[in-house]
Amino acid sequence: MPILAWTRRYQRSWLCGDVLAGLTVAAYLIPQVMANAELARLPAQVGLWAALGALFGYALIGGSRLLSMGPESTASLMTATTLGSVAAHDRPGTAIALGLLVALFCVLGWALRLAAVAELLSKPILVGYMAGIAGVMVVSQLDDLLGFPIHADGFVREFWYAMRHMGETHAPTAMLSLSLVAALLITSWLWPKAPVALAGMLAATAVSAALHLPDHGVETVGHIARGLPDLHLPALAAGEWWSLTGPALAIAFVTFTDTILTARAFADDDRPDAKQELLALGASNLGAAVMQGFPVSSSGSRTAIAHAVGGRSQLTGVVTLVATAAAVFFARPVLEAFPTAALAAVVVYAAVRLVDVPEMVRFWRFRHSEFVLVIATTISVLTIGVLEGILVAIGLSVLDLLRRVARPHHAVLGLVPGLAGMHDVDDYDDAEPIPGLIVFRYDSPLFFANAEDFRSRTHAALDDYPDAEWMVINMEAISRIDVTAADILEEVRLDLAEHGVEMGLARMKDDLRRRLQPTGFLDRIGADRIFPTLPTAVDAFRAWQQDHVH
Repeated sequence: MPILAWTRRYQRSWLCGDVLAGLTVAAYLIPQVMANAELARLPAQVGLWAALGALFGYALIGGSRLLSMGPESTASLMTATTLGSVAAHDRPGTAIALGLLVALFCVLGWALRLAAVAELLSKPILVGYMAGIAGVMVVSQLDDLLGFPIHADGFVREFWYAMRHMGETHAPTAMLSLSLVAALLITSWLWPKAPVALAGMLAATAVSAALHLPDHGVETVGHIARGLPDLHLPALAAGEWWSLTGPALAIAFVTFTDTILTARAFADDDRPDAKQELLALGASNLGAAVMQGFPVSSSGSRTAIAHAVGGRSQLTGVVTLVATAAAVFFARPVLEAFPTAALAAVVVYAAVRLVDVPEMVRFWRFRHSEFVLVIATTISVLTIGVLEGILVAIGLSVLDLLRRVARPHHAVLGLVPGLAGMHDVDDYDDAEPIPGLIVFRYDSPLFFANAEDFRSRTHAALDDYPDAEWMVINMEAISRIDVTAADILEEVRLDLAEHGVEMGLARMKDDLRRRLQPTGFLDRIGADRIFPTLPTAVDAFRAWQQDHVH
């Protein structure tokens, strides 16, 4: 348990920074988790309970120094999607069950060493996914922002319904919410380290009380139960538990990916252990569920605040836990007076910050296909749903990987005056291939998806150099091969032989040699055409050329 390690090595000089960071994070956390509970279609107080359980669970198991756990927009929105068809009075129990299943899947993933699944989502996919989540978050809050019910489901239908019924907007509610959204965005731009969410909520609450807005139809959070909730397991039928397994697995996957990326982003020399963070995420969700909450994840914004203010250790999270518990026990009247429109404004503020425009611009400049992945993922989340968008995002990541491996870089190598070694002739204007010799490099493992591409590239090289007498395949990047690719290698050898070109291999790894030996391919190539280095292959070709001329 990491708590035993960091408490032993704790330094007194860290205390001031940890306490200040913990209190600052708590100031952000309280309105955020209440807003995220509303986003999840649950009472606002459930967000506070879930935060307490998540913070406690991560304090025991988590390895990251500053990671802030609790209700977070992505997990909350996925929870809302799952609870969409559940009756309002059954939602709290269903949310608890969902949190327990998420915890179970995290622990199973830890036990089965499945932490590597976090690598399935590329950075463009994650940026696009978060942009789509931001859009869904904003539209999901339109009813609280505008003050009239939206009788539709799904991003497109909800947005279109709101646009067609704008005449039903409740003016005081809309003025309060939209003014707060603008104030939060402007204030956070001017003072990025200020607790703008809490300050905005308190200001909106003060305005609501001063102008008696509840008397004019502006809704507030309302009654919050005194103290902690009654602890109990949800009374769900077996079929209901089973129906939650798919959404729970999706939430576990997405929240773990988000958690490990956030932990790595704010790590210094202590790079987080993915397995440990997966177990810690399970402990956080277990704590949230025991406290009658709902699935939780890490918060990048709160973690960034802890880092910026000067937090140094996991004590930051403990201070946040204590401060949040104090608010639950001693600040109930203030929390009960929070306008729900203001909570919706906090959700919209958080959603806008999820859209990483600079990263999108960087992807466009780096490679247009990366930007296309961003847009495709965003559209998928917006049009077909959050849970389905996860599957599309994973599919796009895998397809992108296959595309890269199926069409990898290849090169014909030549000599560059004044530069040692052999280099891609396309990289240097004065590079020249050795007359009569094609040294061909294929920068990928060979398998069924790129075997035909390999053959077509070797044919293209032969067409570009029709006077070639030898073709030596530089095998340094071909670390793996399957039987389909092994057959293609033999076909390439036969094609070259038909053109009167001899085939050689260079820089072949021992593992690849063992794979190819049973096929008989190496025997047909001949030991005198298998070279340990490129210089030995060039020397052998020149010696053969001299003998051939004579």
